[in-house]
Amino acid sequence: MAVETKEYRAEARFQRVSPQKARLVLDLIKGRGIQEALETAQFTKKRIAPVIHKLLTSALDNAKYVSGEQGIDLDVDNLYVKQALANDGPRMKRIRPAPMGRAYRYQRRLSHIIVSVAERDGGSSQLVTRAEEPAAKTAKKTAAKKTAAKTAKKAPAKKPVAKKKASK
Repeated sequence: MAVETKEYRAEARFQRVSPQKARLVLDLIKGRGIQEALETAQFTKKRIAPVIHKLLTSALDNAKYVSGEQGIDLDVDNLYVKQALANDGPRMKRIRPAPMGRAYRYQRRLSHIIVSVAERDGGSSQLVTRAEEPAAKTAKKTAAKKTAAKTAKKAPAKKPVAKKKASK
């Protein structure tokens, strides 16, 4: 029977930042341990970074609270950022004055940011990776060498030139 890992999440909705800019910070913390992710968000020089730091703290507090309520034994040092998303929110349509009495329309983008943390199965504090990656890379390399050896054409063997017999 497989042990199901519990996810704890926190959301920050209607944030005044484009999802593309929020994803720049979220990609830095995705898959990292909770302590490392908090430090990364704290020292990142982006305007949305303090919001993401607060969101990570909220997800950590949610994990502590829910595990305490449900009686789940939770190792806080073993938590990692399982999912970090920035989805589109509604767009605010705005108008900017333009030359000759015209107006240019532009959109202010909003985003909904979701962070979920989960407990890591192993005890390592490294990035979460699949165990098959090193074996898959070596298997691909050996398969590539075999196919290259098979497809490499050998130079055709030269036939010996037969001497013509002189007629008498």
